[in-house]
Amino acid sequence: MSPLSVPPVPIAHTDPAATVRVTNRLSGYFKALPPGRRIAVVCIGTDRCTGDALGPLTGSLLSKYRSPSFDLFGTLENPVHAMNLDDTLERLNRTIDDPFVIGIDACLGTVASIGAVLVGDGPLRPGAGVNKTLSPVGDIHISGVVNVGGLFAYHVLQNTRLHLVMSMASLISRSLFVAISVSSRGRQDNVANP
Repeated sequence: MSPLSVPPVPIAHTDPAATVRVTNRLSGYFKALPPGRRIAVVCIGTDRCTGDALGPLTGSLLSKYRSPSFDLFGTLENPVHAMNLDDTLERLNRTIDDPFVIGIDACLGTVASIGAVLVGDGPLRPGAGVNKTLSPVGDIHISGVVNVGGLFAYHVLQNTRLHLVMSMASLISRSLFVAISVSSRGRQDNVANP
């Protein structure tokens, strides 16, 4: 359990202060990390379904920053999905010693919550919205509510607006990069000036 153990507060992607709010929420987690602990971002989903593309789109946008401050798994080119999730997590844990993992995925919710970004404690449960049981991912998670949950989840995901998914992916990638960059500088300063 992280030091912030509070329920996630939905942040609307249309909120003019959304980037600042998501960045601040993430920064709270990163400040508590020891200086040597590596951050790994796992973006889950597939580019074969608009609603489920939030993770890979976020990963692709995040990869453009080319930052040495984190490791990235899951992009449009190399998505992390149900078929390779366990292999990816195994590779991540084999190559990074005690990583701090951030899981990112789309989720379904209520009509009122569509477009909300949630940053929360603990792992996310990929596939839960479509009744799949997959390995949990993350010390913390970022979820984006892309559409309404219910009986026809696959159909709903296929009919999700790309504009919404792109807007949310842009918000998440920008906020995450800023939060990691600022906290990385702070953690390096703490090592240099004990």
